[in-house]
Amino acid sequence: MPTDLPMPVASEELPARIRIHEVGARDGLQNEKAVVPTELKAEFIHRLAAAGLTTIEATSFVHPDWVPQLADAEQLFPLLGDIEGVRLPVLVPNARGLDRARALGARRIAIFGSVTESFAKANLNRTVDESLAMFAPVVAKARDERMHVRGYLSMCFGDPWEGAVPIHQVVRVAKAMMEMGCDELSLGDTIGVATPGHVQSLLSQLNEEGVPTHVIGVHFHDTYGQALANTFAALQHGVTTVDASAGGLGGCPFAKSATGNLATEDLLWMLEGLGVHTGVDLGLLTATSVWMAERLGRPSPSRTVRALSHKE
Repeated sequence: MPTDLPMPVASEELPARIRIHEVGARDGLQNEKAVVPTELKAEFIHRLAAAGLTTIEATSFVHPDWVPQLADAEQLFPLLGDIEGVRLPVLVPNARGLDRARALGARRIAIFGSVTESFAKANLNRTVDESLAMFAPVVAKARDERMHVRGYLSMCFGDPWEGAVPIHQVVRVAKAMMEMGCDELSLGDTIGVATPGHVQSLLSQLNEEGVPTHVIGVHFHDTYGQALANTFAALQHGVTTVDASAGGLGGCPFAKSATGNLATEDLLWMLEGLGVHTGVDLGLLTATSVWMAERLGRPSPSRTVRALSHKE
């Protein structure tokens, strides 16, 4: 592939720079049928950092019965101590998870909530309000420790059991998480049903209700091929944090209709063409995803990875 492709054509209506919140090592690998060895996960994260990613979600401190693929959090996190200048947030489901993460020196955590009752029950075995009550002391304790807190909101655009999700329902939970003390929110299109107009409408309503754009990230799945279009709509609105997964790894083990995350390489190809800076080396990242795909025993679903790694 010629080195001057894609040709960058910048637009003044888009942010000049965005931050990619890389979720492949956590959200990606947690959905694998086989358990990936701890040392392989550590090397994956080191390679992602070497490619220029500055935020890499490392693991999750959940009970191993829930997500056995991430049962090695205590063994993995210490292997990442030599990575400098990279944020390594971890997912914590409750106070016990926070204590485990703190004991290992984690400084950035994420909580994972739902805006729909059906998914809250399936994922957390609680109602939406009960889950918010569970998160409140976790966030308070983290803030007391001067930790950074990200709040995930799942099913923001549609739910496999409930169908369309009213925008005001998403706004209510988003405001509750911000009032609780979250530093940023990630709006999740868990089953990949969002469309650009829906994205812009939700972002506008959040702004009107006091949730500023600069605290919002977006997390799209590509079930219907809309992830890049939805990301572009979010960029037009001023969003500067985008979640993506190297090689397109992952989905959601608690929502069977959720397919893979937006591939980081596909996102990078679009951003480079738009003249939006990320600081990530597409070639190094593609090589990393090819390397991981070989170890997982299957090709990457990312179209950009397949195009750039194709051999005659």
